[in-house]
Amino acid sequence: MLSLLPAYLLMGALAGFLAGLLGIGGGLILVAALVWVLPQQGVPESAVMHVALATSLASIVFTGLSSARAHWKRGSILWRSGGRLIPGVVLGGLLGGQVAARLDGDWLRYGVAAFCVGAALQLLLGGPKVSDARREPLTAWLWPAGLLIGLISALVGIGGGSMTVPLLIALGATPVRAVGTSAACGVVIGLASALSYGWSAPADLAMPSGSLGYIYLPATLLIAMASVFAAPHGVSLAHRLPGAQLQRVFAALLLLVAWQLVFLR
Repeated sequence: MLSLLPAYLLMGALAGFLAGLLGIGGGLILVAALVWVLPQQGVPESAVMHVALATSLASIVFTGLSSARAHWKRGSILWRSGGRLIPGVVLGGLLGGQVAARLDGDWLRYGVAAFCVGAALQLLLGGPKVSDARREPLTAWLWPAGLLIGLISALVGIGGGSMTVPLLIALGATPVRAVGTSAACGVVIGLASALSYGWSAPADLAMPSGSLGYIYLPATLLIAMASVFAAPHGVSLAHRLPGAQLQRVFAALLLLVAWQLVFLR
């Protein structure tokens, strides 16, 4: 465990910074990195993908809290919009964890890779949207949209920002407020999904000590510790820089993650 301490802290710092900056991506980075290191901790090969997803989601609870708190201080959370999303994302997260527990690890691996490619294309090809700093989307479609966001997020180990942010921007919210609202929703997604993964692992699964179901708690705590400190720095930068160039760089990173998941095993 001690030999991997720097790796876990680096994962957490990068995930937290990206979550604060773009509202997306921390979970995808964590899943790809955890797939590499978890076998060295004694996680069975058949469960590596499940444990990577569960551990990522558990750490997102802390990352999201830190990011959401920083956005809240700057007044960039749409609380009423988030309130309409949350019931759906909770149910979707709980269902997603149960579905993932019944899927083969390779199916999950390729599903996450496909999602990375889709998120990258969305960042590269998505055009600018007209936004209004005074507008708070309150459409009734936020509830079913939240259900879908929570379900997919649980299946690929993310906080849902790659879907929540574009949705709110398309409905007229400013990007920075969409990111802030996404961070708050990510806390709920991570908590519901992690609980679902925690109780869905087989009783006879030979996990290393310190595990709760599919969640490897030592990694969760180390990643969370670093991400909590890094997320506010990402938030600060998000309020100062235009996002177009950052989106292109991050899209390239997502494509690299997808390639790693599929070809480097």
